Amino acid sequence: MRRCVGRKWRKSRLFIFMSALAFFCLVIRYAKVCENICLSTTEPSAPQTNRQRLTEQHGINCSDIYDMDPVALGKSLSLRRRAVPVLDDEDIANATSDCGLYLASKGYRSVHTSAAEQEFPLAYSLVVHKDAAMVERILRAIYVPQNIYCIHYDLKSSPHFIAAMKGLAHCLPNVFISSRLERVQYASITRLLADLNCLSDLMESPVKWKYAINLCGQDFPLRSNAELVEELKALKGASMLESVRPSELKKQRYSYRYELKNAQSQYHQIPVKTDQAKPPPPHNIQMFVGSAYFTLSREFVSFVQSSPLVKDFLSWSEDTYSPDEHFWATLIRFPGIPSEVLPSHPDISDMLSKTRLVKWQYMEGSLYPSCTGIHVRSVCIYGAAELRWLLNEGHWFANKLDPRVDPVLVECLEEKLEERQRGMSTAH
Repeated sequence: MRRCVGRKWRKSRLFIFMSALAFFCLVIRYAKVCENICLSTTEPSAPQTNRQRLTEQHGINCSDIYDMDPVALGKSLSLRRRAVPVLDDEDIANATSDCGLYLASKGYRSVHTSAAEQEFPLAYSLVVHKDAAMVERILRAIYVPQNIYCIHYDLKSSPHFIAAMKGLAHCLPNVFISSRLERVQYASITRLLADLNCLSDLMESPVKWKYAINLCGQDFPLRSNAELVEELKALKGASMLESVRPSELKKQRYSYRYELKNAQSQYHQIPVKTDQAKPPPPHNIQMFVGSAYFTLSREFVSFVQSSPLVKDFLSWSEDTYSPDEHFWATLIRFPGIPSEVLPSHPDISDMLSKTRLVKWQYMEGSLYPSCTGIHVRSVCIYGAAELRWLLNEGHWFANKLDPRVDPVLVECLEEKLEERQRGMSTAH
């Protein structure tokens, strides 16, 4: 009898335990479902400014990152090993479907600038093709109401990315889509034409901007708008470009004709060298090479648009390799161009030109410290440990950043730029 009662009691306890466990699992499952529902309904329109930053979630202080604190850097490295969630193109497209909510939540309506900034508007050409969330972060980091922004998206971009770019242009009155779009192919004339198309549109804008700056989807500012305006004023109308004498290897890029050939598909082509030698550049132009990125005065852009000599040079460059890397570098040496740099002037390297800070793998350890992120085609995608170096090196923009490689660096740059902008606004 006692044995029967004992067995019944054990079975009863087992039943109670299993029932409690089932109920607990049901509660957890329900909570997860609710969390997923909440995330799916709020995440696309929830801005970085209203969400808790990853650095906050993981106890990472950006000032400690800047000071190279080993504990903070260790936390950032640990975070890099995880799959950090990034909003996709459709999320950004959905967020911009309600402009009122989007502008208020992202903080665009609370941007304040000084009188000096308002009297010195800037123009931007953003040539982009993917990662709408990163493009939105770049735009937010450089955005002020008096500037003007042209977005050129690639005709090969996904429908969701295109919708996101159109959404940004729809919600922000000083952002627009280029009136002429290119199917951009790597290292071909189409990349240069994309910027030229935006520059043409920007010249027709009612905004009387002082300088034009071009960016891609992996750039990020290293100066607040107020700081950038101060440095550009100091140029007194001169442009800022990399311009160096070409090596024998670089001369191959324009000494022979290149033809576009299919790479992976008809949508992805690359320029391939032929055995056909090209004639010398027109008008006895002396060639220089440099970067695809520029900071150009309004007068410089006006000259480019109206000069027959520039038109001939552009036409000659159509079948060269990566013409954007010799076009601007050579133009700055043209006789008669506003604030020209004489051909006899020493080379203007990428470290002397403040336009863009790029870290090349083969120059690490000699020209600058080693990359703490990863390398893609010999270019460093920066890590958080480079925050201090990036901000103090003296350049205006950095290339390349990717939140999938290091989300801490992007967040800390955003934070430091906000601090700088507030400090400059208070000073003025």
